[in-house]
Order: sequence, then structure tokens, then C-alpha cells
Amino acid sequence: QQPVIRQKLAGMVAKTESVYSWYEALTYQMTQLPYDEQSAKLAGTMSLLKYHSTRAAWDIADDAVQIFGGRGITQSGMGAYVERFMRTNKFAAILGGSEEVMADLGIKMASKSPAFATAKL
Repeated sequence: QQPVIRQKLAGMVAKTESVYSWYEALTYQMTQLPYDEQSAKLAGTMSLLKYHSTRAAWDIADDAVQIFGGRGITQSGMGAYVERFMRTNKFAAILGGSEEVMADLGIKMASKSPAFATAKL
């Protein structure tokens, strides 16, 4: 009913859909490339996807807590799932490489690509 809540929900859905779409595209690319080429050609994209997905998860968790208010920080009742997501989503950002390391690796790998050299940024 509230425009502010709808705005937060729209942002949460958009972030979720962008991560899912990128994940699907990367998965398709992995199925089409030979195994020995996957690391060289997709490592940068994977790193940037991990960075983007963990940042999106943090933003989504924060918005969910804002929507739920005080219930979003309780460990039981209606806010239990929101609280658990907020508490545990940071583990995904840490395991397998911190966000800063993943972003740096992604840019290093992308800058080696011929397409990057001709891109107009």
C-alpha cells in the first residue's frame, strides 16, 4: 500500500533478477566452453558476479529489515527469516574471497580481454 515499501520491493526484485540473469548467462557459457578454457575466459566474469551478488544480497537484506522494522531483527516470529538472512549473508561475501578481492580480480581479468581495450568507457 505504501509507495516507499513498493519502491524498496521494486529495488529488491530488480537486484535479484539481475543476479539471476547474470548467473544464467554465465552458466550457459560454462556449458558451451570446453573445461580447459572456462577458467581463462570466465574467471573475471565469475569474480564480478560474486561481487555483484554479495553486494545485492547485502542491499536486499538491509531493505528487508527496513520493511519489517523491529520485527526484522528478532530471531523468532515473523522476522526470523529476515534476521537470519541479515545475520548470515555476509558469510557468502567472505567465503571464497572478499568482495574487494573479487572485484579487483574481475577487473584485472576483464582488462586483459580484447573487447575491454576497444570499449568506450
